[in-house]
Amino acid sequence: MRPIICIAFAFAVSFSHAVIAASSDLIQSERAVREECSAFSQAGMRACVKIKAGESRVALRLAEDDLLRAISKWDEDSKYVRLAKIKLAMSNERFAAYREAECGFSGSLSGGGAGDTHEIRRLACVAELNSQRANQLSRSVADMVTN
Repeated sequence: MRPIICIAFAFAVSFSHAVIAASSDLIQSERAVREECSAFSQAGMRACVKIKAGESRVALRLAEDDLLRAISKWDEDSKYVRLAKIKLAMSNERFAAYREAECGFSGSLSGGGAGDTHEIRRLACVAELNSQRANQLSRSVADMVTN
C-alpha cells in the first residue's frame, strides 16, 4: 500500500508544480487588472474589476480549502497537524487585515478622482493580492507533498 501512496504523491507533486508554474504566469498586477477592464465606461470598468476580484476570492478560497485538506491528511503527528491548522487560520486572518489596509491605501491613491476610481483601484488591488495569496498557498501544498 505504501508504494501506491508514494506513486500518488509523486504524481500529485508533478501536477502541482505544473499548475503552480502556470498559475504564477496568470497573476495580474493591480495595474494590469485595471488596464484589462479599461475598455469599458467607468461603471463598466468597476463591474469588470469587481468580477475579477470575485474570481480571485473564489481562487483563494479553493487554495485555502486544498491546503486545509492537505494538512488534514498530512502523515505527521496530530499535534503538528493541529498546530499547522491553527497557524493557517491565523495567517488567513492577518492576510485579510493586510489586504484590507493595503487595498484601502491603494484606493486612496486616486486622490480626488471622480466617480468609481477609488473603488476600481481598491478592487484591482484585491484581485492581485488574492491571486498572489492563492498561489502562495498552492505552493505550500506542493511543498508538503515533496517534504
